[in-house]
Amino acid sequence: MATEEEFDEEGRRGWMTKLGIDGMFDEVRRMNKRQLAFQILNFGMIIFSALMIWKGLMCFTGSESPIVVVLSGSMEPAFFRGDLLFLTNDLSDPVRVGEVLVFKVKGREIPIVHRVMKLHQERGTAAIKFLTKGDNNQVDDRGLYAPGQIWLEPSDVVGRARAFVPKVGIVTILMNDYPQFKFLLLGMLGLFVLLHRE
Repeated sequence: MATEEEFDEEGRRGWMTKLGIDGMFDEVRRMNKRQLAFQILNFGMIIFSALMIWKGLMCFTGSESPIVVVLSGSMEPAFFRGDLLFLTNDLSDPVRVGEVLVFKVKGREIPIVHRVMKLHQERGTAAIKFLTKGDNNQVDDRGLYAPGQIWLEPSDVVGRARAFVPKVGIVTILMNDYPQFKFLLLGMLGLFVLLHRE
């Protein structure tokens, strides 16, 4: 008759085998220290390569965030929740009515994607300010701006939408809505890189 410890071990092996995890850990056990160090370095190279690509895109586009995901339905039907936007931020090109901007408001971390509705220039200055509104919203964005702010300034702009890919960013939304999903996905990617030798 099996002891309780043996029964627990057998149960643990059973679900690990069903998920295919048991074979993965056997692969790690078979690696020598040099191979394991190589896999960890390989994982680090992937992370640093992604960061270098991101920084390169920032320099090329002039935007602090060259790719953003639409998080709400305020821009429907132009953009839907989960659409991936590619941004540029050429400061020499003036903002025009009808352009879709991504902007940050003081006191809010998450950028907003809305369309320019009106331009404003104060007398005696060359600075252009603007008012935005979501295509699917009934009112302009003054209620979203910082207290006392009635116009956006060029310094508030993160970028201008130049292209988009529909629904690709839904994974980002899932990771924000369900943090456990984010950790599970990142853990699985890390395990995949560490455990595969190719």
